[in-house]
Amino acid sequence: MKRVASALVLAVLVAASLVRAQQTPAFPPVTEEMLLKPSANDWLMFSRTYDAQRHSPLEQINTKNVSQLREVFKKEMPAGVQESIPIVYRGVMYVLMPGNTLQALDATNGNLIWEYKRPSGATRSKAIAIYEDMIFNTTPDGFITAIDARTGQLRWETKSSGRLTAGAIVVEGKVLTGRACAPRREDCYLAAHDAKTGKEVWRFYTAAASNEPGGDTWGGAPDETRAASTWALPGGYDPVRRLIYWGVANPTPNTRADRHGGNTNAIPTESPADLYSNSTIALDPDTGKLRWYYQHLPGDDWDEDYPNERTLLRTTFNPDPKFVKWINPDVKRGEQRDVSVMVGEGGGIFVIDRSNGQFLWGHPFPFDTPDFLISNIDGRTGRVSLNKDKLFKGPNDRRVICYWNTRSYWPTAYHPGVNSLFVPYVENCLDMTTAGPGNEPRERRVGIPRPGSDPNTWAGLMKINMATGEMKPIHAGRAPSNGAVLSTAGNVVFWGDLDQKFRAFDVESGKVLWEQTLGGPVQNSTITYSVNGKQYIAVLTGSGALSGGLMDQAGIKPNRAYNSLYVFALP
Repeated sequence: MKRVASALVLAVLVAASLVRAQQTPAFPPVTEEMLLKPSANDWLMFSRTYDAQRHSPLEQINTKNVSQLREVFKKEMPAGVQESIPIVYRGVMYVLMPGNTLQALDATNGNLIWEYKRPSGATRSKAIAIYEDMIFNTTPDGFITAIDARTGQLRWETKSSGRLTAGAIVVEGKVLTGRACAPRREDCYLAAHDAKTGKEVWRFYTAAASNEPGGDTWGGAPDETRAASTWALPGGYDPVRRLIYWGVANPTPNTRADRHGGNTNAIPTESPADLYSNSTIALDPDTGKLRWYYQHLPGDDWDEDYPNERTLLRTTFNPDPKFVKWINPDVKRGEQRDVSVMVGEGGGIFVIDRSNGQFLWGHPFPFDTPDFLISNIDGRTGRVSLNKDKLFKGPNDRRVICYWNTRSYWPTAYHPGVNSLFVPYVENCLDMTTAGPGNEPRERRVGIPRPGSDPNTWAGLMKINMATGEMKPIHAGRAPSNGAVLSTAGNVVFWGDLDQKFRAFDVESGKVLWEQTLGGPVQNSTITYSVNGKQYIAVLTGSGALSGGLMDQAGIKPNRAYNSLYVFALP
């Protein structure tokens, strides 16, 4: 009888497992090939593709019908800081909520599929990643986690140091993460972890120690106090050259004097200085070894960041001196180049060769001004010189420096059809006074509009021709933005601002084709995807860490605490 009962129990268990298997939809693992060449229907990483172009091949929504967009669903979220970007795979949206809750949603209606919640705590993670059947996230309690994409169950977690604010991206089977690390160098690194096991594969320290290449650029500062973080957006990847590109932020403490024992002249006023701060670094994906670097802002004196994404594209080299201030004279006109493009928080656009870091051209961004923090870039060498008039001379020294957070962790978009990069901007400058003796009074930092700017048009969206360098604002107004830009093959650019306006623009003319007032300020996020032949546009509202000051400066009063997911489609 016992054998019969056991057989019956086994039969019931087998039958139950078969029923569960039939109810669980098939989940084809996300392969490396799929990440390299994603389906137009999916959005598999923070900027869709490794080149960070944020361009979708979808064209169901286009310039002729975008005005018909309607809200399909809205899903309210908990209170808290909101800076994340969702991903979508085969009709399922994975989104990080404030309070560090990861949810899987039906991307057509917002219905909850599963939820994974970490211990409470504010999160500034900007990017989640997918590979095989796992979703990768970084948490406020210092873990890198792998969550089962089908069930929401924890597969593995790895404790890490530093504040994991950038989020994650997966390259060649490795989960790559950056860190906000001040004030300790030991926490200032990029790390690669095996996506299947969570085991650390390599790490690269972003502040060079005295016994490492680039270490002598720190002017003898103690190794343990050298810090340069990677707090913002993750990097990108070139599979042909097999290079990882990552942006490094400012050195800390903020001023040259504080970093170098009171000696502002311990380091030069031209690059290189305090490597690898405010640099683009190119790393070997197998080992994490440095292949090349380019420093955009040497020996920062003002806490001006140059992290965030590097957009990879191919373009003709033909910068027009009418539009471009600094040009490499040794590069042949009309040449096709594979380039890395970056626009920094302190302003300025840099175009460099992504094979070796050669400088091609650069220009102040969004506009040239005597208060710009860079005085010159040597066209041949790419060597950047600081604006010495803006360097601090000692305690209680006041300066106005342009720009400050002219753009930040909200990514740009590139439309290959018009060979143009679309970049949000705000004409915001930094009014800064160094601390007094004994740190009394303390260092003062406040954002102000660029002297001479019009507060009614000080913020907008810039269209930059990547061949000629011509820059044209396609939209300008009072409201600044923390919103990501999205371009599509339907020749539409989507972008939203902190005054709750979400807009669609004609990629050619810049004309506003559609506008929607949301319940809160647009925050990072904007993506598009398709399910069962229907294209959707998704955007999050809420406030990020940099939102409040910009709202106050602009004199706008949005519902800054309203966190929600909005999804739109054609009727």
